[in-house]
Amino acid sequence: MKPSLRTPVSALAAAVALVAVVSVGVAAPARAATTYGKGVSAAEPVKLSDILAKPDAYVGKTVKVEGLVTDVCSKRGCWMRLAGDKEFQTIRIKVQDGVIVFPMTAKGKKAVAEGVLQKFELTKEQAIEQAKHEAEEAGRKFDPASITGPVTLYQIKSTGAVVD
Repeated sequence: MKPSLRTPVSALAAAVALVAVVSVGVAAPARAATTYGKGVSAAEPVKLSDILAKPDAYVGKTVKVEGLVTDVCSKRGCWMRLAGDKEFQTIRIKVQDGVIVFPMTAKGKKAVAEGVLQKFELTKEQAIEQAKHEAEEAGRKFDPASITGPVTLYQIKSTGAVVD
């Protein structure tokens, strides 16, 4: 009986295929999410569009929202802005200074945050000061004439968040 070259070649091909499959399975390790503060509960998130459509119905209540982090406070990491389920809708997620610090690297990542929805009714002068402060933090120019009257702001006073 002549030795066959087929068996060793077939075995070698199978081994190479197995190594390729195993390599694909471990090539990209999963990135763990980072929890800030108390994290978030198992409650279902509320769509940001639902909150912004009828914000007064949610004021003073604990809400859980999710979205893409579009901005982070560059001075202290004391807030981040989340984009919701509809284009151009965002909400500010504010935390107690120094207790929770969101890193600038959170920008562009998905996040879930939970906290109490707050309402702030600002006079024209207060709105100008607030907008000026935010512009300074972001390093962009601000035109006081862009504020034409009183402003109502909503933000979530967050107790925790998870950023992917």
